Amino acid sequence: MAINRSGPNMSAIAAALGVSAATVSNALSGKGRVSPELIEKVRAKAAELGYVPSLTARALRTGRSGVLGLVLPDIANPLFPQIAQAIENAASNAGYGVLIADSRGDIARQTEAIGRLIERGVDGMVIVPRRGTRIADVGCPVAVIDTPSTPGNTVSADHWEGGAEMGRHLSLLGHRKVLLIGASPASNVQNDRIGGLKAGLGPGVECDTLWIEKVEAIEGEGCPLGLAARAAAGFTAFAAVSDLSALRALTELQRAGIGVPEAVSVSGFDDLIWSPVVTPALTTVRMDMTTIADLAIAALIRAIEPEDEPEDAEKTIAGKVASGQDRVPMQLIVRQSTGAPPSASLHAPNKPTAGELGT
Repeated sequence: MAINRSGPNMSAIAAALGVSAATVSNALSGKGRVSPELIEKVRAKAAELGYVPSLTARALRTGRSGVLGLVLPDIANPLFPQIAQAIENAASNAGYGVLIADSRGDIARQTEAIGRLIERGVDGMVIVPRRGTRIADVGCPVAVIDTPSTPGNTVSADHWEGGAEMGRHLSLLGHRKVLLIGASPASNVQNDRIGGLKAGLGPGVECDTLWIEKVEAIEGEGCPLGLAARAAAGFTAFAAVSDLSALRALTELQRAGIGVPEAVSVSGFDDLIWSPVVTPALTTVRMDMTTIADLAIAALIRAIEPEDEPEDAEKTIAGKVASGQDRVPMQLIVRQSTGAPPSASLHAPNKPTAGELGT
């Protein structure tokens, strides 16, 4: 007996519902003018019949692979798998698959990764660039996720304002001598966060900046950062521009017997998965990765499928990108690692309330 391995096609769905195959195609792809009620019926019938779209047929029909590339700077960093998950989900919702490449923080590898994805026929690419690099024309539509100060940036968190939020939080607690901790001065993201921190702390606060990369170039990778000496010199807050650097600071201070937040405060950025469960739980600034990914994918698809752009684009995510709304607000998350410095807590008449701290 012959076995039909092809499965139901659009014509079968169309016949079952009494509509045209073109209507079914538009309903399944989200294109054309099909009512929400009919889209729901078509998708329900497709699921009932076990319809699986043919990517090969789609590629032949549209000249597109239905696949996007994603280039990350270091997938070993806990932040970037979160970004990858958000991008994959946004792409999937738009009907695209994703191929991921890791540049491992190396410029040459980043170029090679982009080339490999082009060779595999991706329709477009989302790139989180290695720090300090600009993305030139790569031969396909590209959405860049970095920081608003980066030339060619498509969409990103508002890193400067996120830093300002943290700076205001520490200033309100009463900190007047703050050490800012970054990994590398080559990072546009970290420089924007530090700039925002300084602005939020205000003119009455003494700030110094420690770059881990510079310390390690002299003392060796993984060396102590000398934070106990900084605490002895009167620094009461250690504001890192990533949760990884904040964890390093927290660990070094605790090993030196310096209480957090009793003696000094520690804060970070990114709200990594372990940030709420370290002791004390880390005060940090969270990115809205879902919105960033949705905006990046929408901008990319708008470049890939310009003829399919909706007439009311101003009401869509793609419309927001087109109108320049590419700075996604960050959220201050106040936990137990920040508090008033000992001198301030003894005689501060207006101790900030939980509401003022953003909790």
